Amino acid sequence: MSFSEYKDKIDNGDTVIIFVGHKNMHQIVVDKNKTFQTKRGALKHGYLIGKTFGSKVSCTKGWVYVLYPTPELWTINLPHRTQILYSTDISMITIQLDLKPGVIVCEAGTGSGSLSHAMLRTIAPNGHLHTFDFHEQRVEKAGEEFNSHGFGDLVSIQRRDVCSDGFGLSGIADAIFLDLPAPWTAIASAKVAMKQGGGRICSFSPCIEQVQRTCLGLEENGFIETCTMECLLRIFDVRTLNMPLLNFDSALSEEISITTTAEQHVKHFKAAEQMEVNSVDASLQEVENKPKKDSVDFKGAIPPLQMAGHTGYLTFATLPPQ
Repeated sequence: MSFSEYKDKIDNGDTVIIFVGHKNMHQIVVDKNKTFQTKRGALKHGYLIGKTFGSKVSCTKGWVYVLYPTPELWTINLPHRTQILYSTDISMITIQLDLKPGVIVCEAGTGSGSLSHAMLRTIAPNGHLHTFDFHEQRVEKAGEEFNSHGFGDLVSIQRRDVCSDGFGLSGIADAIFLDLPAPWTAIASAKVAMKQGGGRICSFSPCIEQVQRTCLGLEENGFIETCTMECLLRIFDVRTLNMPLLNFDSALSEEISITTTAEQHVKHFKAAEQMEVNSVDASLQEVENKPKKDSVDFKGAIPPLQMAGHTGYLTFATLPPQ
């Protein structure tokens, strides 16, 4: 199967997302001889084969949805081998690096492959990703996932310490991404790997001291338009709120009472004394029986009192044509 394309039916060996709830999802590889346990009971893999993606499937104690895997869902459910980038940062990286079909990208720091999947989906069908990681087991596992997810022809993965050995490429990359402990040591090699027409580079660093040294390295190697940003996700809570209605009649009466003269006050009270008691009672009864609406309900969005924790800084720069 392919994460960059779509098909209707589930086959044996496909990767699927089991949706129990928004905060309870699981990724499994369909094996007709296996059973998957959820909080809503057992789900036999064989029962999924032939079903349409998006179907509501019964378990022994309820039901779940079976979803087609996308890079966004994979990011939420992938097996963590390292800390990963999430969709908030990935979306900014994608637009700032100007990724699109046909682009050639170099990535230093494959990790768990969260960003790699998103970039591969974006540059398909005729782009290419060169990704590097110094950890042998991570390289092997990521390579298996790329092949099983239909990205085998779009990616080249290699075990390599880019900080000390460089990229080993020359004049091929449109964009470069660095997720390294010392990204400033790889900037010179990144410049060599980029095309003569220039391109964009991004570095992800959790500490501001790393950002400072990276910015100095970018300037020394001729990069321009350096910009560092931090993406914070702020989720608003939508609630039903109640607001009292303003009584403009009482406000008008108060204004009149302030502007009236003492003589007008005397005349007003004398006229009130001459009113018949029955007339006054009837007026009061009419006012009491009249339906009142002192407030109104409406939907409002409440910002969180505390922001989500810091993830990292994204530093972008441009290499002008050489």
